[in-house]
Amino acid sequence: MSFRLALTGLLGVLLVLTFPARAQAPAADDAQQVDTDELPETQGTVTFTEGAIDREAPSQADDREIEARLSSIFAALPAFDGVEVEVINGVVRLSGEAGSRETVLEAEALASRLSGVVAVNNHLVTDVSVERRLGPAADRMRQLARDTIALLPLLVVALLIVLVFWLAGQFLGRQAWLWRRLAANALVAGLLRTIIPVIFATLGLVIALNILDAVAVLSAVLGAAGVLGLAVGFAVRDSIENFIASVLLSIRQPFRSNDYVDIDGRTGNVVRLTSRATILMTPDGNHLRIPNAQVFKAVITNYTRNPERRFTFDLGIDAEDDPQAAMETGLARLRSLDFILDRPAPLAWIVEVGDSNILLTFGAWIDQETADFLKSKSAAIRVVKADLEANGFTLPEPIYRIRIDQMPELGSLPARPATPAPTPAPAKKPAEQLPVDVAPDRSIEEKVAEDRRDAGETDLLSEAAPTEFGDEGQPPSGGRP
Repeated sequence: MSFRLALTGLLGVLLVLTFPARAQAPAADDAQQVDTDELPETQGTVTFTEGAIDREAPSQADDREIEARLSSIFAALPAFDGVEVEVINGVVRLSGEAGSRETVLEAEALASRLSGVVAVNNHLVTDVSVERRLGPAADRMRQLARDTIALLPLLVVALLIVLVFWLAGQFLGRQAWLWRRLAANALVAGLLRTIIPVIFATLGLVIALNILDAVAVLSAVLGAAGVLGLAVGFAVRDSIENFIASVLLSIRQPFRSNDYVDIDGRTGNVVRLTSRATILMTPDGNHLRIPNAQVFKAVITNYTRNPERRFTFDLGIDAEDDPQAAMETGLARLRSLDFILDRPAPLAWIVEVGDSNILLTFGAWIDQETADFLKSKSAAIRVVKADLEANGFTLPEPIYRIRIDQMPELGSLPARPATPAPTPAPAKKPAEQLPVDVAPDRSIEEKVAEDRRDAGETDLLSEAAPTEFGDEGQPPSGGRP
């Protein structure tokens, strides 16, 4: 009997000891298992703190301490002013509104890092109201207005510095005499007058931004200006190339005004050199405009720079004639002409020996200041040809020989009466030297001079500028092709 009573008492004690554990188990499970089905798709996350469950369950005093600490932290940060905190058994429940999705995630991460937090139940929602969105922007605008008012005295000083530098640059840019003295070339002087105001204005802007402590803005502006300049440079690269060529041509000039030149096969008298093109007047009186970039890279022949010029012409004699005698006869005739220079002396040589003729070349020098090139050459050809013919030399025409190997039998043909041999013609006397007009033709030069007087376009050619021929400051000599 006593054994039964003892056994019954032992079972009762065991039931009493085990029942409270069974009763508290569901509460612990409820604290660790949070239903998130009712939360929005982007909210309601539960974050467990690593290693927190293994520790002893926090007491209510610990919960209040965690809640107070989190609340004080969120209150100190303006971004979390709408976050409410509740802590039960180490589980932190966040509710309220946050300004952005990033703020929601930051609040959750901050709560999970506190000591004693078992899990974080995040019920924060993003506030998309207009006031919430525009509030920070309005605050920034108000702060900017306050900063501007505070910087107003410095801003006035900076504006005055920019204005003073800009006025100084404009004043210096208008002093044409100063730049003409510093740069003899008109194009370079004009370029300096244009650049100086820009340099002064940029310098004033740099000083003003340094006073305002806005160097970062200056760096951004300079970077944007560099990119813009690169884009503009690619867009107008032909114009820039022309301008640079104009500067180089005006500094070291390959010709003077009224020089007769050949530029890549285009001939004419130079009218003027502009900032974009070189203008020629052709022998027909037409204006020819060539871009300076092309002129700078072209092969230029200047027929005017050297007043002494040689012309050449070809004459053919019969294959049976003596070429040496023909050359001596032609040279003697050339020496007798008044417009032919003695030094250098005229020359003659054999070019080739053909089937029916011998081709001779004659060359002689003239002074272009007193004799026209084309007139002199024409007169020399005429008198030498006449003198050769007068001395018995034949200037043959082309001869074609036809060979017939077989002739058909056409019967007997009537005999042709014998033709008497031709009587040899008497030898001609040397041609008399007739007066020859070889005076220089100045009509194109006069038209160029008239065009230069009447035109209002700026001419970059200067008689005082150096040339590629080393005759600095020397006036050009006349001459025609």
